[in-house]
Amino acid sequence: MSFPTFIISLFLVIIALLIIGYCVRVIPQSNAYVIERLGAYSHTLEKGMHFIVPFIDRVANKVSLKERVQDFAPQPVITKDNVTMQIDTVIYFQITDPMLYTYGIHNPINAIENLTATTLRNIIGDLELDQTLTSRDIINTKMRTILDEATDPWGIRVQRVEVKNIIPPRDIQEAMEKQMRAERERRESILRAEGEKRSAILIAEGEKESVVLRAQARKEQMITEAEGEAQAIERIFGAQAKGAELLATITADNAYLKLKGLETLEKVADGQATKIIVPSEIQNLTSLLSAGKEIISKD
Repeated sequence: MSFPTFIISLFLVIIALLIIGYCVRVIPQSNAYVIERLGAYSHTLEKGMHFIVPFIDRVANKVSLKERVQDFAPQPVITKDNVTMQIDTVIYFQITDPMLYTYGIHNPINAIENLTATTLRNIIGDLELDQTLTSRDIINTKMRTILDEATDPWGIRVQRVEVKNIIPPRDIQEAMEKQMRAERERRESILRAEGEKRSAILIAEGEKESVVLRAQARKEQMITEAEGEAQAIERIFGAQAKGAELLATITADNAYLKLKGLETLEKVADGQATKIIVPSEIQNLTSLLSAGKEIISKD
């Protein structure tokens, strides 16, 4: 093979490889290719290996089907009470129809940004400043509904819309900071007063319980002392009663013995004894009996 023939063959092989590389298209996952045939939309290729006709078909657009996040610059808006503020929004969207996304509108991202700004101005224009600061969920829901309906002809589905940041004017921020500081001080004063009130209540309850306990202790002490005194008095009177009984018993016994002695003396006197010794106690008793007889005879 001559050198010119080799060059021509090599050239033809390179051209064939280029044509095959152009015709065979491997599309990755979550991607889609929009194919035009002779300048008109032909079909959409999804994941996998595909063949296109060389010099007739061409890839008009390569579209990613993944969910996207678009963070737009803060937009100036005016509230219902004429307060100008900056609002920063974030949009989560997904391309559902590559053909509509390719041919529906020119520069879809720019269109979504402008649509977001106008929709945000319309929604905030119906709200006052305080409502705007406290109604983020309402703003997000309304914006998502409006944007999803508006972008549906473009093959776009809006998943979520989030108000990222709300920046009021500097004087409004200072007034809000003062208001929040005053509110915090008020809450602190209320909490301190409630704490002092609770502390005073606890102290009063403690003193009350202490007084009650002292009174109960004093009552129990007095009851115990009274019971002790009663028992002591009872024992004293019992002892005195027993002493009286014993004294009475002893007195009766002495009198009985003395009478018996007299009877014995009489028996002795009836005997033959010439001399009788009379005990002094019997003599006293005899004298007492003689005195008693004299008093009775006189009466």
